[in-house]
Amino acid sequence: MAPGGSACKEVESYPAVADYAIATTTPESNSMTTKSSFGFVGKHGIQSNNGVYELLECPVCKNLMYPPIHQCPNGHTLCLNCKNRVRNCCPSCRYDLGNIRCLALEKFVESLELPCKYHSLGCHEILPYYSKLKHKQHCRFRPYNCPYAGSDCSITGDIPTLIAHLKDDHKVDMHDGCTFNHRYVKSNPQEVEHATWMLTVFKCFGKQFCLHFEAFQIGMVPVYMAFLRFMGDDSEAKKFGYCLEVGANGRKLTWQGIPRSIRDGHRKVRDSQDGLVIQRNLALHFSGGDRQELKLRVSGRIWKEA
Repeated sequence: MAPGGSACKEVESYPAVADYAIATTTPESNSMTTKSSFGFVGKHGIQSNNGVYELLECPVCKNLMYPPIHQCPNGHTLCLNCKNRVRNCCPSCRYDLGNIRCLALEKFVESLELPCKYHSLGCHEILPYYSKLKHKQHCRFRPYNCPYAGSDCSITGDIPTLIAHLKDDHKVDMHDGCTFNHRYVKSNPQEVEHATWMLTVFKCFGKQFCLHFEAFQIGMVPVYMAFLRFMGDDSEAKKFGYCLEVGANGRKLTWQGIPRSIRDGHRKVRDSQDGLVIQRNLALHFSGGDRQELKLRVSGRIWKEA
């Protein structure tokens, strides 16, 4: 038994921590070089292999560890979140973890520089270890979430992957052109508590745009809303503008704005009312007839800002 340690009981079994190895560079390669896809590069010429990656990987959640890094009396490490998950019991040797910080490992990683997690997707940034997590959250090469609003789809990927996914798996209509004229029909518009939605994708200026149309409620007021999202980052979305128009019987509503990036979730955009909002009573007036069927024609145009 380790000094001062005691065995834990009735804890979930986890795989033992792997052995580690550090491969040092030769004196001729003492300057910092870029990291390959399989190793890290240190500021002082230390190049690591997969063993060092395992050294920095939490044995429970498999994520890279950041301070505070904890260790048991036998030297097994894990991250703070998992220390709480395993109820202060080491998953490798089952001794009490206590509150021992692995200061040596925390200091060691200060000398490491890593490629971005999304290196294979095109990001060539080499980052100090402690900057990697923040960069990952904002990297422009990180995968996009599926923009389909009709289900909680978990698919992520780059834009070409999502375009194929929307077409093949969600059967979304795809159109070319920067102008559109769409008709939305609902046989029973009273049932707005059962949100109706439609998604159409347009290819314009070599980019893809998602046109959303949805029924929901703002407070107690039933409304319909149409808005556009850009399939790309916010910095690119700001280079475009769009307008939407709906009307009939001598009345017209218009909206002009900037498409939101699909980095902003569908619900976030909808709830911010950043689009053409039509109250149900007015929508039914536009529809004509006996007001028992929704018949809206939404036209629009996309342009590139100068």
